[in-house]
Amino acid sequence: MILSANRNAQVPKSVGFYDVQAKEALHLVVSLGTFIVLDKYLKNAFSDHNIRFPSALFGMFFLFLLLSTLSFINSGAANKVEVFFSPANLFIQRWLPLFYVPSLVVAPLAVKGIPAIEGAKIGAILVGGWMGTLLVAGYTTVQVRKLVNTELLPVDPVPKAAPFTSTERFSWIFVMLLSFGIAVRYPTALGPVAVTAAPFLLAATVVGYLMGTSLPEKATNVFHPVLAIVLSAELGAYALGIATGKGFEATLGEYLTKSTGSPGAGDILNGFLGPVILSFAFSMYRQRKIVKRHATEIITAVVVSSAFSLYSTAAVGRFLGLLPSLRTAIIPHCVTVALALPIASLLEG
Repeated sequence: MILSANRNAQVPKSVGFYDVQAKEALHLVVSLGTFIVLDKYLKNAFSDHNIRFPSALFGMFFLFLLLSTLSFINSGAANKVEVFFSPANLFIQRWLPLFYVPSLVVAPLAVKGIPAIEGAKIGAILVGGWMGTLLVAGYTTVQVRKLVNTELLPVDPVPKAAPFTSTERFSWIFVMLLSFGIAVRYPTALGPVAVTAAPFLLAATVVGYLMGTSLPEKATNVFHPVLAIVLSAELGAYALGIATGKGFEATLGEYLTKSTGSPGAGDILNGFLGPVILSFAFSMYRQRKIVKRHATEIITAVVVSSAFSLYSTAAVGRFLGLLPSLRTAIIPHCVTVALALPIASLLEG
């Protein structure tokens, strides 16, 4: 389902088609598993030594430095490392939006107890902060570029992930319907209720992504695939809640339990956030020439815009009288979800 065959690839006659598929699948499992094991090891090591810095972020920089060093010493060795992790990187690139949505899916539960006035303050801060950060980042980049007089060169296009096939869509729809029946008829078939419901809620999330990406380009400009993912997952939780009699909120609460003993669909997806951050090292490595050429603009813009976003959010939140807990929670809003969650934990948000 998740691995698409390259229909244009020429397979030698001495090698069977299914042998090639099996090797590709094994390569994906090993490379992705290595990311997961490395992420788990770093988390445990940082926890054991009471280091509060995001472990995956450290791992990302370590991998980038390792690749850069290997490239300087022996480019062949660096290429081998890149080829080994290539299936995992392509997998993450192809399914990336799924790993960002769990917090959005359960947002109705998160905002339930927030007073309307506080919600309005948060909305104003997020929208204003987003626009302000973009302006500061853009202005800083342009001004620094003028000072250092960096030459602009053409950028190599980033290869796109393989499109989803109708077979993948129908397969995931079948899994969704089958797992829905199991979750309704045998709610404890896999142990805890959240674990039994996880396959259905995960499939509902994936189906939303597949349907969202199948829309015409003009439609996706208005109805982004991420919105389709969130809507599909919440509709799935609503349908399961009605069928089991537990209701929408109770079922949605099983989507993201944050419990290792009874993980939900959202916990499974969140488990990939560490590997996602680690995979950024390879993106940086592939674009290392651009990063090196524009290092001054990048570093300056990142530092200035990040500082502006963090401090302005805290200052405006304090000025508007936003509750301290909410103020702390929205401070990392300017970064990707993969980094925002550990930053929020670091701030005890």
